[in-house]
Amino acid sequence: MRLLVVGDSLSFHGPQGPLPADHPRLWPNVAASALGGHAELAAGFGWTARDAWWSLTGDPRVWSLLPRTDVLVLAVGHMDTLPSPLPTYLRQGLRYLRPDGLRRRARAGYRTLQPVLSRAFCGYPVALPPRLTVRYLDDSVCAVRALAPGVRVVGMTPSVHCSAAYAGVHSGRAAAERAMRSWAAEVDVPLLDVPPVVGEHVRSRRGNPDGLHWGWEGHELVGRAMAELIRSVAVGHSGVAEP
Repeated sequence: MRLLVVGDSLSFHGPQGPLPADHPRLWPNVAASALGGHAELAAGFGWTARDAWWSLTGDPRVWSLLPRTDVLVLAVGHMDTLPSPLPTYLRQGLRYLRPDGLRRRARAGYRTLQPVLSRAFCGYPVALPPRLTVRYLDDSVCAVRALAPGVRVVGMTPSVHCSAAYAGVHSGRAAAERAMRSWAAEVDVPLLDVPPVVGEHVRSRRGNPDGLHWGWEGHELVGRAMAELIRSVAVGHSGVAEP
């Protein structure tokens, strides 16, 4: 079985930092191995559902992979729910500041202010509002089903965090999950319920010290749970066979 995972840093960030996409202990590869298949990953730091849509519509490598894909995993929506005191275009624009010293000072200032503002504004605004998360997920599914109708699509509910970078605030998560579940039920996109799988791992700080990303235990748990979900919904779908 061939998986195409479009995700954020939870897809490639291990217990000590980011890793190459083909690292065997990352959850996409754990899932693919459990299914007797192979995973391809298109992902980036802080990717939201909007970035997934941009990847599917703007990355020629992703276009080349779709005809050879059995299951598309939309592993986004997690970062959409995080507090974003600065508008996304300003936050991401910090990387373009010059000279280098100004950029470093601006980033350091933002890292200092982010937890303070996250708490002060009670976790709002979030990186991407639920209505836009659902809009971009729906656009992605409609596009894939039009271009590659044999591809089964699955997704995820937003993960949890206990990150000091956001002062532990995650007020926007519940509304995002409700919106995603309502949408997914309408368009027949099964969702992996992530918090019951990895929540204890994150909250007990057995994952990455940043309180956001997962350790190897978390990747193993999510990978196996995703494989089970895919096995339950994809076998026999449009010619996808059990390994």
